[in-house]
Amino acid sequence: MSFEGSCHCGKVAYTVEAELPTGAMQCNCSHCRRKGFLLAFFPAEQFTLDRGEADLQSYLFYKHKIEHRFCTTCGTQSFAIGTGPDGSQMAAINLRCVPAADLDALEIQKVDGASF
Repeated sequence: MSFEGSCHCGKVAYTVEAELPTGAMQCNCSHCRRKGFLLAFFPAEQFTLDRGEADLQSYLFYKHKIEHRFCTTCGTQSFAIGTGPDGSQMAAINLRCVPAADLDALEIQKVDGASF
């Protein structure tokens, strides 16, 4: 089972080799709050960037542990790459960029990232 996501203009696209999640994290940190992310996390080896590496730019903030990747054409940040609490490489998928995701059906876990 897998699902696909992309930026708005379609230059950046990816596949995640996993079932579509039923839940997402909603963080209130200064970055996530402004962008309205609904994030789901997967081991990096389940993530494949299908196209658009040359169209991506990175943004780092706070502790620089998460590489927020966005399309230089449309500005959409559809995923990020970082290190999980256990030290493993993770892909954070913005479920708002996954057409098959039923956003209204997601169980939302609120995270107080503003207090980190």
